[in-house]
Amino acid sequence: MALVLVSLTLLTISFRSPTSGALHDLQGAGSTVLRPFQIAASRVAQPFRDAYDYFDGLATAKSENAKLRSEVEFWRSEALLNAVAARQEKAIARELHYRAGATFPNGYRAVTARVISSSASPFARTLVITAGSAEGIRNRAPVVSGDGLVGLVSNVYSQTAVVRLLTDTQSVVPAVDVQTNASGVVRQGSAGGLILDEVNKQLAVKAGNQLVTQGTIDPNYPDLYPFGIPIGRVTHAHATDTSSFLVVELQPYANLSSLQAVSVLVATKKHRK
Repeated sequence: MALVLVSLTLLTISFRSPTSGALHDLQGAGSTVLRPFQIAASRVAQPFRDAYDYFDGLATAKSENAKLRSEVEFWRSEALLNAVAARQEKAIARELHYRAGATFPNGYRAVTARVISSSASPFARTLVITAGSAEGIRNRAPVVSGDGLVGLVSNVYSQTAVVRLLTDTQSVVPAVDVQTNASGVVRQGSAGGLILDEVNKQLAVKAGNQLVTQGTIDPNYPDLYPFGIPIGRVTHAHATDTSSFLVVELQPYANLSSLQAVSVLVATKKHRK
């Protein structure tokens, strides 16, 4: 404490005294005496200053790192949402393209809806969509995607509906081969894939041939599906000695496992022809 008082006294005198003389000599001597204590104090304080600077820098770095992580998570979420929105927009665009295309069936209007859930079991394959009786959807209405036939409405509620897919065990769709005019029914085969059943063995159905809905043949028995909706492409066709019909396997045009949106065909006429 005494050394501190001496230092303050010498500092005060130095501002008020000439630049030379006894006082300055005394001040120099005092500084010389205090110098070891100043060096010691500086050395003792340095580790504390270093520790403070380290922890202060560490806290700042953690804060900046947390901020950067938050920003990265935000932009990652934005990118994911944008990607999902882009896929949905493409799916809806395909629906609108189908609605505007030349193959869109006459006498129907399309109600486009988003797919909100799906169910796939050994016996039932269905979708739930965001449109129902409030939009005019009725039971047994055909359902399509921008690529082709998806299935049929099996249950209707006010704001939603259940769609039975082509791959459901209860689904049966009368179809025709565009190239050969061979007719049959599209259903699930014993191996789980889709087949065109009940095809005459004498008809030359080949891989690559295109299948569409057959539509109504007899006006007294109108079909549920209008004529000409694309169903799929033949992948394999062969005859066996034990089978009464040609074995025709097919791949649906619509990707039934990853649908984002579909269109329900609602009849605008009372009777389908």
